[in-house]
This record gives sequence, structure tokens and C-alpha cells, in this order.
Amino acid sequence: MSGIPATIPDRYTCRGEGAKPPLRWGAVPRQTQELVLLVTDPDAPNGRFVHWSAFGLPPGARVVPVRVREGANSAGKDGWTPPCPPEGDQPHRYVFDLYALKAPSRLQQGASAGEVTAAVRGAIARGEIVGRFGR
Repeated sequence: MSGIPATIPDRYTCRGEGAKPPLRWGAVPRQTQELVLLVTDPDAPNGRFVHWSAFGLPPGARVVPVRVREGANSAGKDGWTPPCPPEGDQPHRYVFDLYALKAPSRLQQGASAGEVTAAVRGAIARGEIVGRFGR
């Protein structure tokens, strides 16, 4: 998976427009039925913060489709919440994990972080990139 440099550009954070980052990936295992994206901040002050989950991605996709089912993030909204760590903190790590599932997850729009995490436990493959951002 690619698309995030070591430091996340401002345009994808609360310092910029907060746009969804453009992510790309290559081939997935042949038996993949669905792809699931989960973006977390393990350095958040109150524990792991979920910034985005997207699921129901077709195995032939190489980017996140414009229309995609999204789960609830830790801000209480469906979809992407841009990185915005507390001012003065060391830069936080933002972990972008893409999971290949061998069966459809059956996750619905607004699925909780716990539901998404449970759905990816049996993943047949996982790709990860980590970006950093601080204010």
C-alpha cells in the first residue's frame, strides 16, 4: 500500500482541508472476497483512536472507491476524521491497515470500531503503512 509519505501532508489533516488521503495498493491474494481499510492513531491520549474504516471494497480495487461503506470513527461520525493530535505532543503515528478477507464481512454503514476489528481478525493478508503528524 502506498500514498502516505513519512509525514502526512497538511491537506489531509486538521491543519489543512482534512481531505481523505489518496491510497493505492497492488495485487491481493487470489481468494480475496473483500478488502477492509482501518486507520488508527495508537498514540492518542485516551488510547487507540479510529480515524477511518472503509469496507466492502471489491478485491479488484486498487484505491478506495468514491462510494464506499464506512464505519463510525472515534469522533462519533461515519467516515474519515483527519489527524489532529494535541498541540505540543510528539508527532503521532497514523497506521493505515488494509486487510484482505476470504469471505464478505457483512459490515453495515456505521459499523463500530469493535465490529470492524472483529471482522478483520481472520484476514488472509494485511498491508500497512504508517504516517506521522504533529502540531
